[in-house]
Amino acid sequence: MAAFTDVIFDFCDVLVDWKPRVPLEGQAPAEVIDRLFDRADPYGFWHYDELSDLGWSEERILVDYAVHHGLDDSGNGEGDDGDGTTADTAALRAFRRYFERQRLALVGMLPGMPELLRDLDAAGVRCWGLTNFTVKYVDAAREMFPALRLLKDVVVSSAERIHKPDPEIFRRAITRFGVEPAHTAFVDDKPWNAEAGTAEGLTGIRFTDAASLRARLLD
Repeated sequence: MAAFTDVIFDFCDVLVDWKPRVPLEGQAPAEVIDRLFDRADPYGFWHYDELSDLGWSEERILVDYAVHHGLDDSGNGEGDDGDGTTADTAALRAFRRYFERQRLALVGMLPGMPELLRDLDAAGVRCWGLTNFTVKYVDAAREMFPALRLLKDVVVSSAERIHKPDPEIFRRAITRFGVEPAHTAFVDDKPWNAEAGTAEGLTGIRFTDAASLRARLLD
């Protein structure tokens, strides 16, 4: 027996196993990949990943990365003789390569989640998506992983130009899906997003694993 009439799912680290370093494996030296993904860099990958989720284009991101790392339009910086020897030049080239191969970051669905989606659908529970992601990525994931096609609709932050935990994106999802919040669960791996869903009348559930979630959603 289902505990809710509707369940709204986050994508990354709930439905989809997203590993953004994978597209660069074998494509750049480890130190270059580490430079790009350095969380101490205020204008590194993670900064632009958030802006991508808010609707920035890939080209805009690459141009902005170059500007903030002192590189010119060709990707060369002060002291760079054009052979790509500076760390930031190499990282920019790796960033371009990432965008060319980014589908490889979608390495699969989380264990047990395809089965849970199918069982919820079979029980008459309507399943939806609400994700801080890009439309391009969401479309790719639904093409690659058939179970995601059971989601009746997905609200994507890059299209809305706002992202979780902004209350407005939850309101848009509730309205667009036509769900009754009191009978709807929202599942996210980040506690602050689950709490934001609860604040908008949904039952926010922090995701840890498929078995624990199944126990919450299906008797």
